[in-house]
Amino acid sequence: MSFTTQDGAATTQDGAAPGITTAESFSTSVKRSAQATPFRFRDLLSLGDFERHARRHLPPMIFQYVAGGVETGAAMRTASGAYEHYSFRPRMMVDTAGRDQSVALFGSTWRAPFGVPPLGGAAFVAYRGDLVLAEAARRMGVPMILSASALISLEDVIARNPDAWFQAYLAGDQTRIDRLVDRVQAAGYRTLVVTADTPVLGNREHNIRSGFSMPIRVTPKVAVQSALHPRWLLGVVARTYWRHGAPHFENTEAERGPPMMSRALRNTTARDKLSWRHLEAIRRRWKGNLLVKGLLTVEDAVRARECGADGIILSSHGGRQLDYAPAPLDVLAELGGEKRTMKVIVDSGIRRGTDVLKALALGADFVFVGRPLMFAAAIGGVPGVLHAMTILKEEIHRDMALLGVNRLDELTPDFVRRG
Repeated sequence: MSFTTQDGAATTQDGAAPGITTAESFSTSVKRSAQATPFRFRDLLSLGDFERHARRHLPPMIFQYVAGGVETGAAMRTASGAYEHYSFRPRMMVDTAGRDQSVALFGSTWRAPFGVPPLGGAAFVAYRGDLVLAEAARRMGVPMILSASALISLEDVIARNPDAWFQAYLAGDQTRIDRLVDRVQAAGYRTLVVTADTPVLGNREHNIRSGFSMPIRVTPKVAVQSALHPRWLLGVVARTYWRHGAPHFENTEAERGPPMMSRALRNTTARDKLSWRHLEAIRRRWKGNLLVKGLLTVEDAVRARECGADGIILSSHGGRQLDYAPAPLDVLAELGGEKRTMKVIVDSGIRRGTDVLKALALGADFVFVGRPLMFAAAIGGVPGVLHAMTILKEEIHRDMALLGVNRLDELTPDFVRRG
């Protein structure tokens, strides 16, 4: 039995997205979703289209905050460009009528092999953005990671989506770490992601050029940009202040952090003191799944496994930290047998279903897709994010047939070649 929610998205009786188990039922759902697609989404045919629409919707400072990379942008280009270096070796004349893209990961079965990564500041890009992403992920049946830089409390997010994961930016101070870990555990989170690639913030020159700062300063440039984008100014900023007051950094410490517009120092101090011994201590204290995000070498992947991590996320932080960082996809290919039983997830640069399948063929257990879903939340709320997820899910379903596979665990390195 299904019903329609207030925003028009179809869900099952328990509120989850309807499951797709066969090619026939998936094809039927695609036709129905196409007919039900709101007119304002009809031009959104791929994940890349969301960025184009968001550029018109958001002030340049907010758009660049999401879209920009660090320094020359080389790390961002390398991450996405790596997927072009691999081509497929499809298998023909295979009965693929029973295609199924569900994935078992950390004790849960997800309906697609992709999820929502931590997206800091989402609630200043889209109204209540973290809740939008959490709700969309819940309906689609995929995981969502709440960022420590979120402007909505971790307790509110897990109340909306009990399967959400939490990502932490940690200082090298075990007392502060323990208190935050205890708060996350008490809230009911079962998966903790420790980010390793932010000992300092990357040199994001585009933020300076566009007028973005943290805290945001209302300069003449910022005032003009805001006035020229009233949908964002009234629909996100004014609406947030009117209904919820000044947004705070809610989750960087065990206690509520300072207001976003305040000059008070938030938790960016002593992150350069974080070390592997802190991860070992977290492993002893944390009872759930433990992942390390931001690794880019085989050596660090092995070290994380030795410290007791259940999984790692190979990531260049979307090209926002170290310029000229290697592509996570290339690191995945190097990992090989060192993966063993540890789960390996990849993000940064994924924009197509073919990208997802290349990563899975090279040994990834799962992937995360960031910027397009942030833009989707900005321009369309929960329906916008669901539309973006549906596009990606349909691409994967179609490409599985063209590759000649029925299940994602059938993919091996033999399905791709480099060069």
